[in-house]
Amino acid sequence: MESNEIKLKYGCNPHQSKARVFSKSGDLPFTILNGQPGYINLLDAINSWQLVKELKAALNLPAAASFKHVSPAGAGVGLPLDDVLKSVYFVDDIELSPIATAYARARGADRMSSFGDWVAMSDTVDISTAKLLKREVSDGIIAPGYDSKALEILKQKRKGKYITIEIDPNYIPPEFETREVYGITFEQNRNNYQITSEILKNVITVNRDIPSSAVRDLLVATIALKYTQSNSVCLAFDGQVIGAGAGQQSRIHCTKLACSKADKWFLRQHPKVLEMKFKKGLKRPDKINAIEQYLEENLTRSEKQIWETMFETIPESFTKQEKNKWLKKLNNVALSSDAFFPFRDNIDRASRSGVKYIVQPGGSIKDVDVIDAANNYGMAMAISGVRLFHH
Repeated sequence: MESNEIKLKYGCNPHQSKARVFSKSGDLPFTILNGQPGYINLLDAINSWQLVKELKAALNLPAAASFKHVSPAGAGVGLPLDDVLKSVYFVDDIELSPIATAYARARGADRMSSFGDWVAMSDTVDISTAKLLKREVSDGIIAPGYDSKALEILKQKRKGKYITIEIDPNYIPPEFETREVYGITFEQNRNNYQITSEILKNVITVNRDIPSSAVRDLLVATIALKYTQSNSVCLAFDGQVIGAGAGQQSRIHCTKLACSKADKWFLRQHPKVLEMKFKKGLKRPDKINAIEQYLEENLTRSEKQIWETMFETIPESFTKQEKNKWLKKLNNVALSSDAFFPFRDNIDRASRSGVKYIVQPGGSIKDVDVIDAANNYGMAMAISGVRLFHH
């Protein structure tokens, strides 16, 4: 096989059977160590690698991402997990290294969306990470290196077909990138804008206090947005994405989607969820689906009957009042938007999900209304002046 071209399993769909990736000049910056990737696999791989590489550079912490359909379902850095999150993320039975912890955070943000994900790691994959990945449903991984024993563990996944890619961490792409759509070539200079704490210098609200933890979370959210299909809004807390609203045509729908995911992330930490007793042998994806159903309102009778096959005892109902009371405890959440907020309704919705810190490009004719809304809720909002559309 030539080092500047790889034949792919297929393109976006199986009937698009003639697919390849290649470099017009020089070798490809990655090597396939195991498995045969498809077109979408490599789109996820290259986008997710950029995210974790940039996140590691910005925060000097190991970083991981869980990608689905060219957008992050979650991203996180290797901060320690408390006992509650270990339980919520189903990792309380395994010893985690910092890079494995980063992936546990990335996977834990939205476990339903992460089912069958693509994984990206900023650091060498160790045995701890490989053991964690071995038991998750995942399509493949990209990283700058692998411990030999970790690689052997990963090669056993998916009956030996788990896609494992090693990328050159020192690779620097050309300044310009091109793509073809309908036989027409598009060209632009690559989005190499470096996201640092400088984007938070222009705080325009009465509350101007953005503590270091919020700076970290705003950077996590913003770097994740840079590699999320637009329109997009991202919520982050404690060094990880907790809700991403990707690919919506309306800004308010981005915000509603991101906030609803963040709400469920926090509701999964409620004692009623933590105390659930599943039947012995129930698989992890089934547990995740059961919890997701439990957090939904107005379950059908048939859905409740299915629970009898999942739980030792059927959980008590989770009332709307109980949920709202619990959600009021969620606070100090960071929110980033890839473009300006056209109306204050985005801020109103974000306030109900504990958002305290915001960064957004600004530039809307309704900026004054948006700023007033942030002031109403005592939020600190920075105007970055940088739009981060990604298509």
